Amino acid sequence: MTENTFLLVGFGNPGREYIHTRHNIGFMLIDHIALRLNAQGMKLQSKAIVISSIYEGRKIILAKPQTYMNLSGQSVQGLLHFYKLPNENLLVAHDDLDIPFGTIRIRPGGGPGGQRGMADTIDRLGTKEFPRLRLGIGRPPGRMDPKDYVLQDFSKDDQKFLPEVLDRAADAAFEFVMKGLNAAMNKFNGGVES
Repeated sequence: MTENTFLLVGFGNPGREYIHTRHNIGFMLIDHIALRLNAQGMKLQSKAIVISSIYEGRKIILAKPQTYMNLSGQSVQGLLHFYKLPNENLLVAHDDLDIPFGTIRIRPGGGPGGQRGMADTIDRLGTKEFPRLRLGIGRPPGRMDPKDYVLQDFSKDDQKFLPEVLDRAADAAFEFVMKGLNAAMNKFNGGVES
């Protein structure tokens, strides 16, 4: 059964004040996928909000860690262990400053790239080798501190394109679940036309 079960984790920060911030695009993606799947039955598990659904015969477990970004690995590790899933059945979605807004990148592994939730996850899993879906948010303007930038809401211009970005990222996640990492990378590593 575990080969047909996938864990999709989106990173963000809990709390109303963070809902629309750039740092929460991982949470936004999980919510978007849950809506597309008409998933129901939310619960709290391994310090994460978790909801499960079936997509074309595959079980998809959607999770939003509630530990704050820097400790996101606690939830990832706990859920992988609970569901007895291999790392290759995990997909972690997170914001990325080094990619322009509107661009997604699927990768089989790699370093945290300054993303603290990813750093914690790598530390807790003891490996950099697990699939991730990097959601571009672009660099801060001028000399703005990246910490301030990621905790700001998306600009009005970016908000217009956000549904399209989330649709594309959700399609990439479904491709990963159905056809595997290589197929998803081949099809979706690029940007959206704006």
